[in-house]
Amino acid sequence: MNRENKGREKGGEGIVLASASPRRRELLQRMGVQFQVIPAEVDEQVSRSETPRDFVVRLSREKALEVARRHPAAGRWFIGSDTIVVCAGTIMGKPENAAHATRMLRRLSGTSHEVLSAYAIYDRKKKSWRERCVTTEVKVRALTAQEIEGYIASGEPADKAGAYAIQGLGAFMVAGINGSYTSVVGLPLSEILMDLEALGAHRMFSPA
Repeated sequence: MNRENKGREKGGEGIVLASASPRRRELLQRMGVQFQVIPAEVDEQVSRSETPRDFVVRLSREKALEVARRHPAAGRWFIGSDTIVVCAGTIMGKPENAAHATRMLRRLSGTSHEVLSAYAIYDRKKKSWRERCVTTEVKVRALTAQEIEGYIASGEPADKAGAYAIQGLGAFMVAGINGSYTSVVGLPLSEILMDLEALGAHRMFSPA
């Protein structure tokens, strides 16, 4: 048995991103984080008794743990993450169709809402957790019917929470934010990089 296979059987020291989101993957890659992607397979239904924060944190934990259990030799640190849009206390998920996206954007138009991005890092070796939830306020300017129709026709809202992407064409509607931009994109980079460094999983800058 070679060292590589032996190491895989015992579990590696690497980082695993338990998410299929290309946005989270790109954010981490830009920071030089080395990781592999294994999408989680979990039920993403919210419980009636859960607050938005409880829901997004729980889902992040479940994603990390599900991948860690399903892939016992994949790595050491497992990152689960989820992002939700909350408007007037109501969680707005991904639109089911164009009509649903239209209703969402009409509701967001001319108002402020919150974007909650949570992550949970499971250290399989120590069987410990680090988790955070970052809330950012986003203000959307008043949208015309033509703007809403044109934006939906672009296809961008189809798989986005709240039916918009701040890092894409949807930036046209964002009048301002109060909080973390990367959190709205899908992952609060400042916080997660700090936690990964504290865990010894990643170092941004090596000493000279």
